[in-house]
Formats: sequence, structure tokens, C-alpha cells
Amino acid sequence: MKKQFKLGVIGCSFFSNAILRGVVLSDLIREKKIIVSDENEEELDKLDYLGVRTTTNNRFVAENSEYLLFAVKPKKFDAISKELEGIRPEKVISVIEGLAKSSVKNALGVGVIKVARVVLNLPCEIGSGAIGIDMVDFNKSTDDCDFLSSVFGTLGTIVSVEESKLNAVYGLSGSGSVYSFMFIDALIDAGMKQGLTKNEAKILAVQTVLGSAEMVQREENTVEELTVLACNKGGAAVDAVKVLEEKGFVDAVSSAVEACVNRAKEQTK
Repeated sequence: MKKQFKLGVIGCSFFSNAILRGVVLSDLIREKKIIVSDENEEELDKLDYLGVRTTTNNRFVAENSEYLLFAVKPKKFDAISKELEGIRPEKVISVIEGLAKSSVKNALGVGVIKVARVVLNLPCEIGSGAIGIDMVDFNKSTDDCDFLSSVFGTLGTIVSVEESKLNAVYGLSGSGSVYSFMFIDALIDAGMKQGLTKNEAKILAVQTVLGSAEMVQREENTVEELTVLACNKGGAAVDAVKVLEEKGFVDAVSSAVEACVNRAKEQTK
């Protein structure tokens, strides 16, 4: 039976709000075909500008939505799943950190046919995110896969991976914006120590990172080739690379990602 709403969202969170903005402002889904529930009416009021329907009734959302998206904390999900007892959602999307698909299915019951698990990152808020998504359960339906790709495509660039790789996604891109922010901040600080104003250093650091990322994205050269090219074009860069190597720059980044992945594995249930 056709559902009243195309997308139902349980939970007003940073990421669910980003998703709602993405799909509504891009005209991917009409406002009247989206419903959002949360126990906090003040949070729901913040969605008025989008024109989506809101409610505090989670069961109503679950019963009347074709795609049901959960954007709550793991502990909150446990309580909500009990609240939804007897309801059989067929298409579920989870952006719940550290919650395996099997746990979602077990909590909601055997009626759950498909679950997609998604890992987002902070830049999704401005449509420049990196998104890892496991949609294996939906692979037999082109329409379902296209819908998922379209929804999360409004937030940035998608990489479709199996669930077993999602912890690696957490370590690389899920937390990667933190590493990037720290690197940019370090560049700004270094520039100021060399006599630049904070504003001058910020402009130069940010544009350097943006430009470098764009060159890598174009794939005209490998990262290794670009590194060699940058050193050839600016002889002083060779000395900088030597210092980074001596200080263990690459190993430090690798260790940071590994630590995040290990933590994600510990938290996944």
C-alpha cells in the first residue's frame, strides 16, 4: 500500500537537519511528502522554514512513510524501537553512529526488509560532505538505490561500500574534517609566526588546501606525481618535505585514522 509520505525522519539532529535542508532546497522531495518527529517541540519548530510536516508521534511517522530515517543516539533508538513495536517498516535508513544494520533489524523485528547504513561528516552541513553508505540491502531495486544516492548526493560526494568498511569510513572521512581543520589551523599559526597577519595566513592556508584538493580530484596526476611537481616548482618545498618526513607526518596521520577506526569498532554494536 502506498504511503502518505515519501520520507519520514525520526529525530531532529545535526545530520537529519542537514539532510532535510538538502532534499527540500534541492526540490528532490516536496515538503508535503516529508514528515519529521521528535519529542522536543522546540526542535521541530526550527524546521518551520522548510515547510515539512512535524509531529511528536513516532509511530505515525513509521506507519506512514515509505522510507524511514533514524537520526538519533543509540540509547534513544533502543527506546524508540520499543515504542514502534508491532510496526513493520520495510525501508530503513540509519545515520546512527556505531549501530550495525543487524542491531537495527533485530530491534525493529523481522518485518524490516531493507536497511541502509550511512556515515556522514561535518561538511555535509554545507553540501560538501564525504558520505559512506552501505545500500547492499537495496541493490535489487534500482529505484531504491537511485533514491538513496539522490538524497545523500544533496550533501556531497558518495562512496558506496559494504558495511564492513564503514568503520574505515569513520576513521578517514567521518573524522577527517577534524584532521583537516587542525592542519589548516597549524598552517595559519605557522604563517603568523613568519610575520603574516591572521587574516592573510587564513586566506592563503584555506585556498592552498582547496586548490590542492581540486588538483587531486581532477586525477590528471597521481598524488605522488603532484608532490614531486610541487617540490620541483618551489625548491624550498624540498626542505619542508624533509622536515615533515623527519617528524613522522605520514605516520602520525595514519596512526590518527587507525585510532579512530579502532574506537569505532569498539563502539559498534
